[in-house]
Amino acid sequence: MTIETQIPPQIESLGELNRQMLIILDFGSQYSELIARRIRETQVYSEVLSYRTTAEQLRTLNPKGIILSGGPSSVYDEFAPKCDPEIWNLGIPVLGVCYGMQLMVQQLGGEVTRAERGEYGKASLHIDDPTDLLTNVEDGTTMWMSHGDSVNQMPEGFELLAHTDNTPCAAIAHHEKKLYGVQFHPEVVHSIGGKALIRNFVYHICDCEPTWTTAAFVEESVREIRARVGEKRVLLALSGGVDSSTLAFLLHKAIGDQLTCMFIDQGFMRKYEPERLVKLFKEEFHIDVEYVNARDRFLAQIEGITDPEEKRRRIGHEFIRVFEEESKRLGPFDYLAQGTLYPDVIESADTNVDPKSGERVAVKIKSHHNVGGLPKDLRFKLVEPLRKLFKDEVRKLGRAIGLPEEIVQRQPFPGPGLAIRILGEVTAEKLNILRDADLIVRQEINRQGFYNQLWQSFAVLLPIRSVGVMGDQRTYAYPIVLRLVKSEDGMTADWARVPYDLLETISNRIVNEVKGVNRVVYDITSKPPGTIEWE
Repeated sequence: MTIETQIPPQIESLGELNRQMLIILDFGSQYSELIARRIRETQVYSEVLSYRTTAEQLRTLNPKGIILSGGPSSVYDEFAPKCDPEIWNLGIPVLGVCYGMQLMVQQLGGEVTRAERGEYGKASLHIDDPTDLLTNVEDGTTMWMSHGDSVNQMPEGFELLAHTDNTPCAAIAHHEKKLYGVQFHPEVVHSIGGKALIRNFVYHICDCEPTWTTAAFVEESVREIRARVGEKRVLLALSGGVDSSTLAFLLHKAIGDQLTCMFIDQGFMRKYEPERLVKLFKEEFHIDVEYVNARDRFLAQIEGITDPEEKRRRIGHEFIRVFEEESKRLGPFDYLAQGTLYPDVIESADTNVDPKSGERVAVKIKSHHNVGGLPKDLRFKLVEPLRKLFKDEVRKLGRAIGLPEEIVQRQPFPGPGLAIRILGEVTAEKLNILRDADLIVRQEINRQGFYNQLWQSFAVLLPIRSVGVMGDQRTYAYPIVLRLVKSEDGMTADWARVPYDLLETISNRIVNEVKGVNRVVYDITSKPPGTIEWE
């Protein structure tokens, strides 16, 4: 028996909860996930599928509406992605966004041309028809543009809804067929009137009802977990992050003592976290947790290794070995629970490769490895109740089922832990230095009320030493890099403009309290061009 996924990554079977649904067809836009999130913020379920999804498949899914995403292509490119033209005849409302609008226009007989001037960034939207799609959208509101092509001639039956100074057809509609197109991106935060437009499409045009709620998700998930698992045992690899902790609470609510959590301490956690995690789950939450101390094994695996990818690979492989050994000792288990989220499903699915050119429509920024990248012959069936959710939805779910705020608001922490916040070789001495410095960072960020304002706040240890003076004596010690960033989703980030007094306090404490450190520097690089983590 090999691993069996709960549901296929595309075109999932839908329960009662998802009957009110919108489908986003992805043409390679960096904002496709964001469109789905904006729809869900209206309490209506949405799902991202490949642009190659056929009209017949869509008819089977019976969504209330379809949105065509933007994309990096021109409709006149040789390998430009095209949707099934029968989509226009389904009788389902369609909204084309940027490239999606241009494709709609081209396939329905209109004309798209290269604009004399591209339009990028903020633009004022001048509304010609303030009804229907643009109801309650203020004239002159700001919308975010990013396009080089423009609609030169609308297809037959379409009417102009809005324009900008550089784009004559910024929003169009065929009211009878409920086909709409916008040249801007209403899903991004820079589009001030974007949320109102999306709500108009969801509620007024698609006639949806707000059924996608946390309470409804909990009820359906508990029912599905019980039906799937029955009386069998389930094993969960617990990390202490919001995803695995929320999953543990949800599973325990559904199946109680049939759940066993395994926490593998690889030695790269922050100071006091392993002890705190095990105590919380065992003594306060009354959830069974098997603590596995594998610190020496993991440290030995990366001894002398300086390449960050090799460190990740070795840590991942050792995790698999430890997990397999301990699961056999604790077993037998029929099911393995994983905290896979919806972005993991979207980004890991190989659905956006052009069949002719062989090129990806969207660039895959990162790969996802749940439970360290499990081998194919591991004898489990998978249970992944969170695979329909975005990160913000997981946090809402965690709160709804009683997860403490300290875990719900926990900042993202990399799977390899401090091993990739120590540049170069990882040693026991360096781990102790970084743990002490990181603890001070967290203490001061919390004490001054900045923790929940930041996406991440942490320390990095560099593999160099610098000269310093302490107590009239020369020192030669490590520098610590302080990294504090703000972000909405981790895809982009900006360094945090925190008060100088906070930086001074952190620096003074680290230099005075952490042996082996004589210098603290602040990283003021945004993402892009940098990344949030250093490795």
